[in-house]
This record gives sequence, structure tokens and C-alpha cells, in this order.
Amino acid sequence: MSRVKISPILVISVLASAFAGHCAYAEEPFPSTYTAIPSGAVLIRNATILTGDGERLDGADLLLNDGKIAAMGKNLSAVGAKTINADGRWVTPGLIDVHSHLGVYPSPGLSAHSDGNEMVSASTPNVWAEHGIWPQDPGFSRALAGGVTSLQILPGSANLFGGRGVTVKNVYANSYQAMKFPGAPQGLKMACGENPKRIYGSKKQPPMTRMGNVAGYRQNWAQAKEYQQSLDDYAAALEKGGEAAEKAKAPKRDLKMETLAAVLRGEINVHMHCYRADEMLTILDIAKEFGYKVTAFHHGVEAYKIADELAAAGVCGALWADWWGFKAEAYDGIQENIAMVDRPEGGCAIVHSDSAEGIQRLNQEAAKAMSRGNRAGMNITPERAIQWLTSNAARSLGIADQTGSLAIGKMADVVIWNQNPFSVYAHADQVFIDGALMFDRSNPKLQPVSDFELGQLLGENK
Repeated sequence: MSRVKISPILVISVLASAFAGHCAYAEEPFPSTYTAIPSGAVLIRNATILTGDGERLDGADLLLNDGKIAAMGKNLSAVGAKTINADGRWVTPGLIDVHSHLGVYPSPGLSAHSDGNEMVSASTPNVWAEHGIWPQDPGFSRALAGGVTSLQILPGSANLFGGRGVTVKNVYANSYQAMKFPGAPQGLKMACGENPKRIYGSKKQPPMTRMGNVAGYRQNWAQAKEYQQSLDDYAAALEKGGEAAEKAKAPKRDLKMETLAAVLRGEINVHMHCYRADEMLTILDIAKEFGYKVTAFHHGVEAYKIADELAAAGVCGALWADWWGFKAEAYDGIQENIAMVDRPEGGCAIVHSDSAEGIQRLNQEAAKAMSRGNRAGMNITPERAIQWLTSNAARSLGIADQTGSLAIGKMADVVIWNQNPFSVYAHADQVFIDGALMFDRSNPKLQPVSDFELGQLLGENK
């Protein structure tokens, strides 16, 4: 009799079904229901195009059709396409913010809206940021006006293991599921350094020190390895069949360990809040010990000190242009940090916001880092710097095959800028998501306002 290979994912589905009281395998919980808005063909003519993968095209055309990038080059034509004259303007992929708390810390900043940190335990990998997202957060429209078409929404940094993050398309919807980027892997938010030890130390709970932080990581990963082994053993017994399958006992479902085991299997990406170089190196050692990969260190004000090590490990640095000095671990930051992490061989530098205001001007944040790199003699061109906001960000989120660069067949997430996007005078004229025009600076009807604001605006007009 032939045997069917049973994967750990299938085992988890079986367990989920059992807990739900169903016989059939459970479907993915909280699936994306995102549907792109239907759009016709759009031909953007005679623009300076930054493709997002290191190339610049001057006086070029870009054709969007059926929600995808259809063609790029000079003297394109498309019968029936809406034509936009972009002479003197610049075109880029839609910007991607890999570190946002929009929706979980929305505006207005009320305690009733504070849903980003589950500060009941230093280890809460069982919570999901998407379950705290308020889709009506006015911050989404502000980010859209700044050219942001996709973003990762993360839990806060209070805990060693903060929970799962989610990548969304920056569209208006009544539910977070209708915003979820189709096919994007989740991210596990982790934090090192001052935050966890300060928050739990003040409660006289572990961790109270950086020693306690590291011990906490290792204990949880050790438990996750045991949990994964129990899944593997159960799967092997089912695969063997007969008496072994009959005697096999399903492991008790543990939502914390389920998240960490998924990281060990490479299904969830690790996005880690970490400032100091020594701590980042310690985390890389822990990742080697337990066999998982760190996708990106976020904030990383000392990443420049270990830029070679990050590049060799294939780890991205999601960084600020110039935030520093607001606490001890942020003291040793330099403004050349992003440019130095952007190694020609294997480097992956990303400009992130961690801010409801900063997300509105990611292009200007990148411009600051670009300027400091050039001042240091690194020759950062616009076609290189735009990758910090597009393709590198997409790579860290596991969506580079769908967006992040203007390649044929990818999602038509596109921004038309009034001029060089790295100018202090630049602003986004038009923003397309999957080929649909979602923002138009010249058309008030295409300057979206959240439902939360509509009543206030109507009241003002009376």
C-alpha cells in the first residue's frame, strides 16, 4: 500500500478541525478577502521612471492593464487606454512601509483605540495584530497621499514575542480581511533591548535584564522545537498507518507554540525590534542555535557597525533616516546608517516609519539618508535609493514576486510624482493600486476620507 506524506501544516489543520468540532480539515483562519478594484488600461507617457530594481528610464512610457504592469519602454501605444501625460514628472512603484502601527494605534490617539501591545506576558506570539486593526483609521488615507500602497502592521515592542503582523494593501474596506495582501506571509514581531526588560522589570516580572531577555527567547524556542517534534511524530504515526496511527495521540493545540513552530518551518518571517549591534549579533546566534531566520532588524541604529554581517546573513535593516538619542540604546546612531547597510553585495536597506506622521513622507526620509550617503562619498542615485522604499521592502515581506518593482506581470501599484521624489518639494500626484486610481491630488473626489471623518466634515459644511 502506498503511503501519503503528511505535512505538519496538515497536522495543524487536523488539530484545528478537531478543536472546531468538524470532521473536514480547517481552512486558513481569517483569510484575505481582498479584491482589486476593476480598472481599465492606463498609459503613462514620457515620464522619468524609477523601476524599483535599480534602473532609471528617461522619457519612457508605462502601460497598466487589467491591474498589472503590461509594458514599459518608449513610444508605447494602446488602443482605448486612458493616457496620462507625465512630461516632467517621475514614476515609481508604490511605496511600502514595513513597520507601521496604523489601525492598531489609530488617530485620534485614545486609550479605547490602543490595541498594539498585549502587555500581560513577555511572550504573546499567539496574538495577531490584524485582530486589533480599525480599518477606519484616518492615517491610512494620509499614507495613501504620500504614495504608500502596501504596509506591514505590527504589534508593539513591549514583549519579547509581540505577536503576528500582517501585510495589507492600503485600500478602504469595512474589514481588515478585505485589506489583507493576498498570499503575503505573516511576520512575527519580536523585540530586544530596553523595552521588554523595562516594562516587565517595573512589574517585578521576568525579564528584568538583558540576560533575562535572552533566556526568555531561548526557553520559548526550546519549547517550540519540542512542539514541532510532537507534530512531526504525530504526522509520522499517521503516515505509517495501522496500529501506529490508531495509537497516535494528537498533541494539545498551543497557539503560542503554533506561531513559533511556523517560524521554525519558514512560514512566518521574523521582524525584530533591535537597536544595538551587539544584541543583533546575539539574536543571529540564537537563530542559528534553533534553526530559524531573522528577516529584518527594525530600527537598528547601530546596524552600520555590522553591515557586513547582516549582508552575509541575508538580513535586512529596516531603519530610520535620523532618529537617535531618545533613549540609551538609541544613542550611537549616525545619519549614514542606511547608506552603509545598503551594501552592493547582499545588502538590504529599508526606510521604515514606525510613525503615523513619518509614513506620510517616506520619500523625504529616504532623501535624507540618500543625502548623507552622498555627502560621505557613496554616490547614492535615485534609482538606488528608491529600492529602500520598494523592492527591498517587498523582499522583507515576502511579496517581491508580486509588487515592489515595475516588472511586467506584477501588480500595478504605481505613483506619479510631480517631480523627483527625493526633492523636498515632491508630492504624489496620483496613486494607483492594482491599476485603479485610488488618489488624485487634483481631484477632491479621489482624495479618500475615512468613514470616521465623514460625519465631522458634513457637520462643518452645514
